[in-house]
Amino acid sequence: MRVRVVEGASARDRPDQVATEEPLEIRLLVRATRRTVAITMRTPGADFELAAGFLYAEGVIHGDDEVRRIAYCTDADLDGAQRYNVVTVELRSESAPELRGLERHFYTSSACGVCGKTHLDQIERHGLTRITSEISVSPDVITALPDRLRAAQGVFERTGGLHAAGLFTTTGDLIALREDVGRHNAVDKLIGWALLEGRLPLSEQIVLVSGRTSFEITQKCAAAGVPILAAVSAPSSLAIDLATRFGMTLIGFLRGEQFNIYAGAWRVTQLETPG
Repeated sequence: MRVRVVEGASARDRPDQVATEEPLEIRLLVRATRRTVAITMRTPGADFELAAGFLYAEGVIHGDDEVRRIAYCTDADLDGAQRYNVVTVELRSESAPELRGLERHFYTSSACGVCGKTHLDQIERHGLTRITSEISVSPDVITALPDRLRAAQGVFERTGGLHAAGLFTTTGDLIALREDVGRHNAVDKLIGWALLEGRLPLSEQIVLVSGRTSFEITQKCAAAGVPILAAVSAPSSLAIDLATRFGMTLIGFLRGEQFNIYAGAWRVTQLETPG
């Protein structure tokens, strides 16, 4: 597309690229019963990973062996473009959940901003367990992560409009990266990739997100077994509460040579403290 760039009192037209945003409908197929469980606005790409990661983070599936097939919709009443905005996840009947009530749950919890102390108790009851990974990381590795994430963000460099979630080793090597207009979608895509590749739990890795850390993002990473979650911006108070309860290391305001540790400081080693 073309945009008009204004500098002071002058203006000029030039071509520009913007991040694409389209709806994605996630459907579950269980024993010939099909139901829409979520609709999210996302950047097209890695849609199967997004669907799988979302379902895993929400506790609907617990492993890739429960998924029989993931495919774009083939409904005859949808045109070609629409079909690529609808993903159906077919589950194996022997491990499939009861679909009744899932739709209401997902429509209320898939958006950012889920809050309330009671939700911490709810996710604990749904099987989320404390992370016991004993990995550690040095400050030098942590402070190098944002530059490595940005260097790998090809779409961001062209549009400037996407969030990213990156998976790193404790020595700072990038394993995988996913981008999306939504922070939580980028995390779902990353977790979905790990699920479909048989890499879960992510108990030996670090996840870095490009924006702030919400309760929802922290919950998704906790479900994937991530011991260290870092972000270039601030965490929410409930994200800190969740990280503390479930044994995660939570890092925020990661900029330059500085960062804050909000939970699990023991995993960050080689620190000098005033005597």
